[in-house]
Amino acid sequence: MLIPLNNYHQNTKHSYNSIRTNPNRVDWNNPPNKFKFYSKEYKRVHLNSSNQNYNFLYLISGISAKKSYPSGEYYLRVNPSAGALYPNEVYFQVRNVDGFEDGIYHLEVGSSSAVLLQKLEFNQGIENLLNLAYSVDGFIFFISSIYFRSSWKYKNRAFRYCLLDAGHLIGTMEASSYLFDKKFEVLYDFSKEKLNEFFSFDEKEFFTSIVIVGDKKESQKENFSLTLPTLDGASYIEENISFFQKNELVENAYKESLKIVDKKAQEKSAIFNFQKQRFQDTIFKRRSIREFTQQTISKLQFESIMGVVTQSIKSDCDEDVDIFYVVNRVEGLVLGLYKNEKLLKTGDFSSKAGYLCLEQDLGKSSAVTFFLTSKSKNYQELYQKAGIIGHRLYLASNYLDIGCSGIGAYYDDEVCEFIEENTMVLYALAIGN
Repeated sequence: MLIPLNNYHQNTKHSYNSIRTNPNRVDWNNPPNKFKFYSKEYKRVHLNSSNQNYNFLYLISGISAKKSYPSGEYYLRVNPSAGALYPNEVYFQVRNVDGFEDGIYHLEVGSSSAVLLQKLEFNQGIENLLNLAYSVDGFIFFISSIYFRSSWKYKNRAFRYCLLDAGHLIGTMEASSYLFDKKFEVLYDFSKEKLNEFFSFDEKEFFTSIVIVGDKKESQKENFSLTLPTLDGASYIEENISFFQKNELVENAYKESLKIVDKKAQEKSAIFNFQKQRFQDTIFKRRSIREFTQQTISKLQFESIMGVVTQSIKSDCDEDVDIFYVVNRVEGLVLGLYKNEKLLKTGDFSSKAGYLCLEQDLGKSSAVTFFLTSKSKNYQELYQKAGIIGHRLYLASNYLDIGCSGIGAYYDDEVCEFIEENTMVLYALAIGN
């Protein structure tokens, strides 16, 4: 039985010495392409506001802002991403949905379109390839990672970010499904290698998860072939510029973590209670805060946020993720370290939390600093779950006008020493005003 804790995760830990002896240096004048485009010959459905299903898709990974810097223009999306590198792509099958022909599509963020890769006949579907005993009326989403977009900056640690960002995308699908009253379920147990081959991926891109948003039907669909070009989604095709650098550690980590062991399903769905117009505004305006003013938040606000974060996530492989957090500035709560809402030790640990987050002030000046951890076995699944939890934290906080920032870099072993557990540290986040 392979447990990545002993290889990939161990080999990609940060420490006080490692970030000083192996600093990341990147050529900011030559970043990877963040948008994947198929040929203009493919039919496109522009995701304008004329159709609720178009709005549903746009709130999964649409462009929400543009920023200009001397080095160029940067587009921010509904979904957060480490370094705004956006290593993930979304494909989907759609059946019996208003505004779409039945078919296989690519969500083309760069043009705010859904690209029809292949039309489906009424008796065709991808369900057999996925070993599903049912067909789906609605959407079947496939989330992939183009890892070089992330490894260009984050080197070996990129697989962690690809998985966290995939979790955030699942989080946007969950949020948009709630907003538009659609069913939502995550699937991890399918043949990722077969799906990679089906979409003509090479080693540069790979699938990590599926989300079903629709109704399950007791019917079987026939197999079909999908003929697609193999594209390098991190390169600038028109200029014939490719910066791809192979990372064997990342590719091996993906292969080693494909097999799921001892899985347990979560049949319960989350129950949210947001005012929908305000929630939609929150989804679109979500941002990562850059600094906190060290103001307090109320106990009621914090409990409301935790009530969202700790809801069940319906999936076929539900890994245990522990939520540790340092309370720095919450009215009515004792200062200290908590685990899953239980106080472990009291004290003002704000400076310690900032130090653990690679000495970033965000961890020190926040109202609460979180560390998500796991001792589970299924690496891709537990990491993506951490991303989903992180996305809920973003939306629940921003809904209450409280800032949030994800922190993917921290001193791994020193966090474990602080929380007094030998575990995998997956994600750090901070909330506050």
